[in-house]
Amino acid sequence: MHPSSPGYLTRQDSIAVEGTDDLIIRALLDLNQFHDPLGEALNLGISSATWPLFGMLWPSGMHLAERMAMRPVTGERILEIGCGLGLTSLVAHRRGALVTASDCHPLARAFLDENTRLNDLPPLPYRHGLWGRAALREDGLPVLSAAKDTQLVGLFDLIVGSDILYERDDEGALASFIHAHAAAQSQVWVVDPNRGNRAAFHKRMTLAGFSLHEQLLDRPAMGAAPAYKGRMLTYTRN
Repeated sequence: MHPSSPGYLTRQDSIAVEGTDDLIIRALLDLNQFHDPLGEALNLGISSATWPLFGMLWPSGMHLAERMAMRPVTGERILEIGCGLGLTSLVAHRRGALVTASDCHPLARAFLDENTRLNDLPPLPYRHGLWGRAALREDGLPVLSAAKDTQLVGLFDLIVGSDILYERDDEGALASFIHAHAAAQSQVWVVDPNRGNRAAFHKRMTLAGFSLHEQLLDRPAMGAAPAYKGRMLTYTRN
């Protein structure tokens, strides 16, 4: 535990991912961390309450990383959306896959770069990826959606994300974002801890031409690992 920048603390852990070697990951110390002195996160619609979420390792992200560790490495283009600390992208990157990580948090790239360095890996491509409308600022001022990181462009053969159905999406922004970056023949992986917004997302993805296969990922508590209930959603478009 050490101060990595004024205003927040980090931790560094060795993370075991089934199917591959352990990874060293720098994360925020806990959910009490917050540091946005220039209002960069606020201008992207990220409130103080949601600010630390990017910097934690979540159970759904572990499941996604394990699935990526079993994926045969080919020349396919892979995109991780809402990557946070980028665990899944790092697994794919270390195995030699062509992967791009993306998120909308202003510190996501810095943490990804540091985690890449900690694991002695070459630079991993990162792009700013924000879907839908930014949330309202807590102070009532207009939200500015501009970001310092390069915007996401291009099409991908495999798009992956974990716990990305966390908010109501009446306009179908997430499905539209995926559709805009998915190749004509593509696959989408979403690991979802049984959020209530899954049904609406299904309908939007069906309209975009994707068929769905669901797999339950329920696991009992084992040792220090808590129980998990969720699903692996695999969408395929041919």
